[in-house]
Amino acid sequence: MLQVGFTYIGTIVGAGFASGQEIFQFITRYGSKSVPIIIVSVLLFILAGAKIMLIAHRIRASSYHQFNRYVFGKKAGLWINVFTLLTLLCTTGVMLAGSGALFAQQLGGFYQIGIIGTALLVYVITSRGMQAIMTVNTFVVPLMLGFTILIGIHTFLMNDATSLPFTERSSVSEWTLAPFLYVAFNLSLALAVLVPLGSTVQDPRVLVGGSIIGGIGLGILLFLSNYALLVRGPAIAQAEVPMAMIVVSLGPLVQWLFSLVILAEIFTTLVGNVFGLTRQLQTLPQFQTGPRVLIAGLLMVCYVISQFGFSTLVHHLYPLFGYLGAGTLLMIFLVRQKPAG
Repeated sequence: MLQVGFTYIGTIVGAGFASGQEIFQFITRYGSKSVPIIIVSVLLFILAGAKIMLIAHRIRASSYHQFNRYVFGKKAGLWINVFTLLTLLCTTGVMLAGSGALFAQQLGGFYQIGIIGTALLVYVITSRGMQAIMTVNTFVVPLMLGFTILIGIHTFLMNDATSLPFTERSSVSEWTLAPFLYVAFNLSLALAVLVPLGSTVQDPRVLVGGSIIGGIGLGILLFLSNYALLVRGPAIAQAEVPMAMIVVSLGPLVQWLFSLVILAEIFTTLVGNVFGLTRQLQTLPQFQTGPRVLIAGLLMVCYVISQFGFSTLVHHLYPLFGYLGAGTLLMIFLVRQKPAG
C-alpha cells in the first residue's frame, strides 16, 4: 500500500507541484478560498485514483490507451488518447524546463546542463521498467513530505498565522472550478502510471489503500505548501521556483538539500510520464521498435518543448489542460462496470 501510495504521490508531485508553480496557479492565488479548494481536491484524488486503478486492474490494461478505449468507447477513446499523448509530451517538456530552471536559480546558470543531465538519468531509470519507478518513488516521496513539513512548521513559527497577506479577488465560478480543473489536469497525466500500476498489483485492497495513502499525502503537501506560499506570496509570486525561494531563510545547507528533493520529485514524474508514453507508442504499428529508441526520441522532442521556459509553460499550458481533462475526470466517475471487451 505504501509503495502504491508513494508512487501515486510521486506521479502527481512533478515540476509544477514541487516547485510551487502549479499550486500557486490553481490554488494559492485564490487566497482564503484555497483551503476548501484543497479539501475537495484531496477527496477527488482519493476517489478518482482508486477507481482508475480498480478499472485498470479489472480489465488488465497495460497502458492508458486500453483504459481510455474502455471508458470512452473505441471512437471517442481514440481522440482522448491523442489528447493524453500531447498533454504528456508537453508536460514532460515542462518537467525538463523545471529541472533547468532549478539549476539556473540555485547555481546562477547552467539551464541547459540541468535539462540534459536530468534527461540522461530519466533514460537510464525508465529503461528498467515499473519496478524501478516504484523503488525511486518509495525513496523520494518520504523526503519530500519531510521537507514540506519542515517548511510549513518554520513558516508558522516565523509568521503570524492569522495574517496571510496574499489575497486575490476572484469570482465564485473561478475558485469553485479550481479543484476539479486541478485534479482533472493531474489525473489525465497520472493515467500513464496509475493504469499499469493497477494492472500490475494483484490485490484490489492494496490499490484502494494506496489511493487513500496517496490522497492524504498529497493533502498534507498541498496544505503546507499553500500556507507557505500564502504567507510569502507577494515576495515570491514572480519566482520561477517559488518553494526554493522560501527555503532561503532556512540556511544554505537546507536550501541545497531541498533543491535536490525538488529535482528528485521532478525526476519521478518525468520517469512516469516517459514510461507511460513509451507504453502507449509501443501499441501503435508505426512505432514497433525497441523501448530504448522510443525513450530517446521522446526525450529529444521534450527537450525542444523545454526551451520555451518553465513558468511560461506552466502559466499557459496547465490551466488549458485542466479544462481539456475535465471530461476524463467526469467519465471516470460515470463509467459503469461492463465486460472488458
